[in-house]
Amino acid sequence: MLSDAQRSEIADELARAEHDRRAVSPLVDRYPGIDVVDAYEIQLLNIQRRLRDGAQVVGHKVGLSSKAMQQMMGVDEPDYGHLLAEMEVFEDVPVDTSRYLLPRVEVEVGFVLGKDLPGQDCTEADVLAATVAYAPAIELIDSRITDWQIGLADTISDNASSAGFVLGKQRVAPADIDITAIDAVLTRNGEIVAEGRSDAVLGDPVIAVAWLARKVATFGVRLKAGDIVLPGSCTRAIDARPGDDFHAEFTGLGSVRLRFS
Repeated sequence: MLSDAQRSEIADELARAEHDRRAVSPLVDRYPGIDVVDAYEIQLLNIQRRLRDGAQVVGHKVGLSSKAMQQMMGVDEPDYGHLLAEMEVFEDVPVDTSRYLLPRVEVEVGFVLGKDLPGQDCTEADVLAATVAYAPAIELIDSRITDWQIGLADTISDNASSAGFVLGKQRVAPADIDITAIDAVLTRNGEIVAEGRSDAVLGDPVIAVAWLARKVATFGVRLKAGDIVLPGSCTRAIDARPGDDFHAEFTGLGSVRLRFS
């Protein structure tokens, strides 16, 4: 494990990288002893810094929620990051690509919580009871690590590579749709670039949200009513370029759009 001084140094480095849009070399290469606990503590240092500056946490995202990604990273569980109000982008406002380093988009079924979730004892039944609606979503991801050359500790320290999110307008109650059987198609400038299904997320996105509630509880965090939870991507990540117009269509759940300038 790293010292508190090393964790603070890395947090400062990542904050500067995001602000200046200048990537840094992989942490796992320069800090061989860095582990998952270090990485979450580094992430929290930067979240706490942003909260002191007036930011607001509006939810969380789950990453590495597919078995393929877990195998690639050599892990047996997902990771998570924070969603801040300032990270929300909108369907009718093009995103300035220059704000990011190497932005990518992922297609997700978003959860909108209507009740607080339990902590370490949270079950899938608790998640379904607390979810007021599902929503079509696109997550905007970015890495402050050079060329996305990330190990597990890199992405966790870097807020799970979070950068932004957009929700479509439609909301569907959990009782009205099978969360494990939502097909998703992503087009870029009218051309299909990715297809997937919601059960790509651990077989059931509800499992990812229950895991998240238990995991964040170990850091003294609870998922609360009104929070947005992005449980993981239905498709592979797609690079976003200036001028790109993305449109994600979900069976039974509507659609969401994200444009880049």
